[in-house]
Amino acid sequence: MSDHAQSVLARLRNMIISGELQPGERIPEIPLAEKLGVSRTPVRVAIRLLEQEGLLQKAGARGYKVRELNDREIKDAVEVRGVLEGLAARLIAERGMTRELKVILHECLDEGDAIFEKGYITEEDVDAFHDFNRRFHHAIVDAPGNNAITNALSLNNGLPFASINSLAVDMSALDREFTRLHLSHLQHHMIVDALEHGQGARADSLMREHALAAAHYIEMFGPANTSPLKLKMITAAE
Repeated sequence: MSDHAQSVLARLRNMIISGELQPGERIPEIPLAEKLGVSRTPVRVAIRLLEQEGLLQKAGARGYKVRELNDREIKDAVEVRGVLEGLAARLIAERGMTRELKVILHECLDEGDAIFEKGYITEEDVDAFHDFNRRFHHAIVDAPGNNAITNALSLNNGLPFASINSLAVDMSALDREFTRLHLSHLQHHMIVDALEHGQGARADSLMREHALAAAHYIEMFGPANTSPLKLKMITAAE
């Protein structure tokens, strides 16, 4: 996807998350393209991707509307992701880590350590966290080569906020977000330790706890509890 199309996708996504586009509101391609100052093509592409993310749903034969964001549904989906990622981690620990996987995971740990050792984070740091966090989780999920896990995750990722590719951050409270993301990164260290020591049950449990922490954050600061325009949704393509 081009940078231009990514920009349109990000703008539409944040319009939904912030409440600028309300649940149930129809998404007209032409007026929306005019509002954003773009052609219909990137808007059409963004709409289809947002449907895959679970933020939009079909309304009639051709149109789309904003999906109602249900906190319970989001929490359940994040918990399911934890179970599937936990199984992947258990398989890695029991079979042994490859050198390639160790390199990827330690690169992610080093990048995170460099961010958090400053004692604060910036918006650029949030983007960097999002990038290495995705690589960390994708590496663990892909390593066992289990298609059942990856296929189940792909289906689960169709629910809002469920995918590890999505990160909701309150940019108005970066002090609080520093603590949350730092704790998440410390969990990354514990997960890698369990994998390297062949501790399958521990690796499984840590991955589940890792997801539960994210689900708990959604309960406290998710769509129903976050003031408009505070929440920034950062998402990358699969």
